[in-house]
Amino acid sequence: MNRNDVTELIIEAKIKKGLKWEDVAKKIGLSKEWVTAGCLGQMTFDKKQATTLGKVFGLPPEAVALLQVVPYKGSLPTAVPTDPLIYRFYELISVYGTTFKELIHEEFGDGIMSAIDFKMDLKREPNPAGDRVNIMMSGKFLPYKTY
Repeated sequence: MNRNDVTELIIEAKIKKGLKWEDVAKKIGLSKEWVTAGCLGQMTFDKKQATTLGKVFGLPPEAVALLQVVPYKGSLPTAVPTDPLIYRFYELISVYGTTFKELIHEEFGDGIMSAIDFKMDLKREPNPAGDRVNIMMSGKFLPYKTY
């Protein structure tokens, strides 16, 4: 068994049990965004969290142990995503990436926004013209250092 096998077990159990990621996250006490990323193989759970997930999804002990191993991060199989929804994020960065960069540098100086010291909140935003996806991302600014 490997970490990808664990992700497949989790997805299969989630579907069979009719669970929502928000329900799973509440059992662990963390955000639905972080827990979903972890269940999809992109984050490391501590022993208590992994044990809870094991109970929620009916995972074998080997899978619970693998949830506690630091994963290889990066979940996309190709450089340019082919999934239509994920591709739209690629398109967003292609169009607005230089705008994000310019505005962040103007406001903060030369540096980056951390994806490690980071949080995200995804919500449905009702709109008469069609509901909108509202994604709030907040990452610590890390300035480049001179040496």
